[in-house]
Amino acid sequence: MISPAKIQIRLTDIDILGHVNNSIYLVYFEMARIHYFNNMVGPDWNWIEDGVVLVKNEVEYIQPLYLHDQPEIKLFLKHIGNKSFTLAYQLFVKEKLCTTGSSTLVGFNSKTQQTIEIPERMRAALTQLEQL
Repeated sequence: MISPAKIQIRLTDIDILGHVNNSIYLVYFEMARIHYFNNMVGPDWNWIEDGVVLVKNEVEYIQPLYLHDQPEIKLFLKHIGNKSFTLAYQLFVKEKLCTTGSSTLVGFNSKTQQTIEIPERMRAALTQLEQL
């Protein structure tokens, strides 16, 4: 099992109301994806030929985050198809659920600029994630 992604809130993440700006959560989700992908397929994965492209994000804001919070994000597999998959996120602060979200990604070869089927090694790694 992969440990949750630990996020450090930066001063620049905070808006005039004193909490993390809603647009920043997508950056946190991206950081969580990188953390999980590095653990699933390793840092030497060929993202040029066996990459992904983000096609959809959804965020549900439940509780605000503040500068000194120490959020952790758990990643789950929501759906997997031939060329696309959807990841779900749960962001916690001290075991309290603060935000949920999801991202749909499509297999993509940047050299040919074409969608691809999810590579078998990535598919196997994704199916090892907890289902949501």
